[in-house]
This record gives sequence, structure tokens and C-alpha cells, in this order.
Amino acid sequence: MSEATQEPVKPAAAHEPLTAAHLKRPRQRRVLLPIVLFVVTCLSTFYAGALNWTQFPIQLPNMRIGDSLRFAILTHWEQGVAYMVAVLAILFAHEMGHFIATLLYRIPASLPFFIPFPFSPIGTMGAVIGMAGYRANRRQIFDIGIAGPIAGLVVAIPILIMGLKQFDPLAPKFGQLSFDCPLIVRMLMSYLHPQSPAITEIWVSQLNPMLMAAWVGLLITGLNMLPLSQLDGGHVIYCLLLKKGHWVARGFLMFAIAYVVLSNAIIWVLMIILVTIMGVDHPPTANDRVPLGWFRTVLGYASLAIPVLCFPARGLIQDF
Repeated sequence: MSEATQEPVKPAAAHEPLTAAHLKRPRQRRVLLPIVLFVVTCLSTFYAGALNWTQFPIQLPNMRIGDSLRFAILTHWEQGVAYMVAVLAILFAHEMGHFIATLLYRIPASLPFFIPFPFSPIGTMGAVIGMAGYRANRRQIFDIGIAGPIAGLVVAIPILIMGLKQFDPLAPKFGQLSFDCPLIVRMLMSYLHPQSPAITEIWVSQLNPMLMAAWVGLLITGLNMLPLSQLDGGHVIYCLLLKKGHWVARGFLMFAIAYVVLSNAIIWVLMIILVTIMGVDHPPTANDRVPLGWFRTVLGYASLAIPVLCFPARGLIQDF
């Protein structure tokens, strides 16, 4: 998960003066922890790619699990490096979009915290930055929120095209995992492989590092643009609709819960729990009365299509 979250300080409403809590000197930016998490995420994504996105190495006859793991890494280390570089390039671009926007507006923000997830097929849960969002007005919050997804997609789309060009639609389908194709993947797939039948999911045996990295980048971008809480999409929808955006967020949460229950998409339960803990409603900005202008308004409504294009509805599918 990648998002720009605000520090837990009660923001001043648009009509209230800033208090001493809002004007206090921001804490010194952490450096060591973000570096350590970045290095660990490099290792966890390398591990995921080297193990062919299956979590565990294939147990070869008369070979212990440790030896199987060593054999898998030595055999597929190039794939692990390629996946690590590609997926971290997407995540880094996304977070730098947020971070550079905070620098331009002089909003105190942390360095990106990358989140390793070694015991999963993708090796990471994205990244997050913390920021003193209560210091930013409506227009600034909008720009900070939308900068990440746009920057991430600028890197993810070329990587996706590279991965789809390397993809063989006729390759054998086997393995315990398959990955649901979001709409943008299906559209580009039909364009780059027009002679192939419609493909709605890709099996582990058909993956390549670029395609898998792009899938993860699209997943994280789609998740973050959902119009909830302090996700990137939550920033955007609040800046567009202000308090009316709370009703959009609440309605979408109800829809998400219904979808999980009816489709048995258990994989998204954790996401719903995290969003609920964060709080569904977006807090007010330092000045909600600042107008967005026509360009940001059009861009904001257009960006609401990102989850539709990028989000794999069924996510990762496990078959036995």
C-alpha cells in the first residue's frame, strides 16, 4: 500500500486560526529507518522474483528445503534482480511524486517508508510517507495526493508494455497462483496480441519480471486511488467535493464490504480493516476555501477512472 498520510494532529478548520500545535517546528526527518526499510524491501522483492512469485521454492527430490531455496535463487537470480529494480522504480516514482510536491509547498514530510513483505508472492506492500497535512490547503493537498499516482503510472505503463511484449499468450498455464488482469492490461493485451483470445488472468508460469512488476504497480496505484480516508483517492475526492466527499467514501466502503462478502474476495479484508482503522472520513485542510480551478477539477474527476483501469478486482487467485 502506498499513500500520503497526515500526522495525527487535529487540523484547523477553514475558519479557525492556526494554533501553536499547528505552528510548532516539525520533527527532524528520519533517515536511517527509511534506508533500512528500503534495503529490506529490495531483498524481499528480489526473493519474490527469484522464487518465481510462488513464496516457496519447488521441493526437488532428495533435496532439503534450504538447498532448494539456494538452488532457486542461484538459478533465477537475474529474474529476481530485474523484478526488484522494476517494481521499486514504480514505487519510488510514486513516492517521489508525493515527496517532491511536499517540498514545493514546504509541507513537512517524511522520507518514503518502503514496506517489505517477504512472505508473499509480490514481496512488498508498497510504501508510505507521513506529512503534516494540516498545514496544507485544499489545492496543495490535491496536488500532493494526485502527484504520486501520476508519477507512478508514468513509470508503470512503459514497464507494462515491455512486459506484455515479452508475454507469450500460448505459454503453458500451470502453478498454484494466477493473477487477475485489470482493465488496462486487457486493453493493451488485445492491442499487442490481437490474434490471441481474450485473457482475463495470467498464471505464474506465464509471468516475466516486467509484467509482474507492472501488475504490482497497477495494483498499488489502483488501491491508493480508491476514494477512501487518506488514501490518494481520498485526498482527491475530498478536495473535489469537500464534506460531500465523506458520503462518497462511506458509500464506497459499504460497496467494498458487500463486494468482499458476495464475491468471497477475502484478499481485500485486510485493506478494509486498515482503512476503517485510519478513519473513513478525510480531515479538513488548512483552508478548504481555496479554489481548485478548472484544470485540477477536470484532472481530479478524470483520475477517478484510475481504479477502474488499474485495480485487479479478484487480485491474486490461489488454486489447488
